[in-house]
Order: sequence, then structure tokens, then C-alpha cells
Amino acid sequence: MRSAPLYLVPVLLLAACDDMNHQPRYDSYEKSSLFADGKSLQAPPQGTVARDAAQEYAALANRPTMTAELLRRGQERFGIYCTPCHDTDGDGNGTVPARGFPHPPSFHIDRLRNAPSRYFVDVMNNGHGVMYSYADRVPPADRWAIAAYIRALQFSRNAPVAILPPEDRARLEGAGS
Repeated sequence: MRSAPLYLVPVLLLAACDDMNHQPRYDSYEKSSLFADGKSLQAPPQGTVARDAAQEYAALANRPTMTAELLRRGQERFGIYCTPCHDTDGDGNGTVPARGFPHPPSFHIDRLRNAPSRYFVDVMNNGHGVMYSYADRVPPADRWAIAAYIRALQFSRNAPVAILPPEDRARLEGAGS
């Protein structure tokens, strides 16, 4: 019972050592005499590659097989990342352009209907016009899923009625009258 306070003394002494939290260091944009340009934040050396770059390049290299699951994932991700500007139909009339930002082009114009799916993935990777890159927000597999969903949106707008099953065609023709 008397030895308990003796064990408590080293624990209290260790808690008093706070040297790890108060080490000399530079903040990112602080001036530094360590480098010739006087900056503490230095650009990485030429040719530096991120650790996960190989996996990302592999995921972007090949278009995945079109499946219902891929389209569902693409619809979900499109709803999260794309509808604020492109709206749910892909016409470019989302809430962001409604507040004064430039309207993105409709996915239903000939230029984008004729563009390869890789074009949409590349725009998500690198940005285009006033659209910034989404590479840090959308994983590579999701970029392909979104591109697949954009293709489904384009097809749905221009699909021939003749390919519909008879019951859907009848419903559509009944709704038009």
C-alpha cells in the first residue's frame, strides 16, 4: 500500500516532459535560412512520384466493364459531385450556374455525345475551363463510373422508342396523348 505513491512519482515526472510538443520547426510558408530561396516549403525534386500513383494510373488505364452496379455507383457519384453545376439531367443548369457562375456545356450537345468516355475521365482528372480538377475528391474507379452514367444520360435523351419493351412503349405513347 505504501509503494503506490512511489510508482506515481515517475508517471508524474514523465507527464511534465513536454519537449515533443515544443520542438523547433518551420511552418509551411515561414521564411527560412536553411534554403537559398529563403522559403521553408520546398517543391519536391523533379521526377517525384506519389506512393499511390501506380495504383491510380492502373485504375485509370482501362475502362471497366459496363454493369448495372457501375451505373448505380456513377449515378450516386454524379449526384454528389456533378449535379451542383451540371444538374440531374446533364443540361448544365445546376444551382451553381443559377447563382451567377458560368454554365457548363450540356452533355447532350453533339461535341460531347461524340467524345470518347475517356474525355470525361480526363476532365475530372485535370479540369477544363472554369471547372477545376476533381482528382483529389473522386477516386479513379468512381471517375469511370461517372463517365458511364454520363453515357447513360446521353443515351436516355436520344434513345429510339423502338428499343423499348412493348409495355414501356405503350405507357410512353399513352402519356403523350
